[in-house]
Formats: sequence, structure tokens, C-alpha cells
Amino acid sequence: MNTWARKAVVPVFAAAAVVAAATPAAAQQQDGLVNVAVGDVTVLEEVSIGVAAQLAAQVCGVDVGPVAVLGTAVDRSGADRTVCESDQGDVVLTQN
Repeated sequence: MNTWARKAVVPVFAAAAVVAAATPAAAQQQDGLVNVAVGDVTVLEEVSIGVAAQLAAQVCGVDVGPVAVLGTAVDRSGADRTVCESDQGDVVLTQN
């Protein structure tokens, strides 16, 4: 490999290594599974986002689509999200 090609390739691989190292651990552990809690009780553990969204939407009386979006955000970020407040307590999606 000539010197010019080596000088062009090395920075590309170095940049790729930096990006890979900077990727947050939470983003690497996405698995499409979340927990659902109502009040202080965990109702579902490690279920798919779709199942969690259906249950939370049923309890809250809302459409499933927006709840699935919240579930995806929880899985990606690890931050808890409250779907609604019910008589039994807050309906919360958490990372598993």
C-alpha cells in the first residue's frame, strides 16, 4: 500500500473506532423489552413493547400507537415514562 493510501485509510478507521467507543452502553443494550407498572406494582416484566403498549393503552383508555412510541423511547434511553394517571396509580413504562 502506498503512503498516500495509508494516510487516507488510517484516519477513517480511527474515526470509526472513536464513534464506536462513544456509543452509550444503554443504546447497545436495546432489546425491545420493557416493564409496565401500575402504581407500586409491576404488572408486566420484560415484555415486548407491543404487549406493554396494548396493556398500558387499555388501562389508560388511549390509542396504542403513541404508547408504543413511548415504549420505544424507554427502551432506547432507559428513562421511565408515565403513560397516564389512573385510580390505581401512575401507569409507567420502564427499561427492563
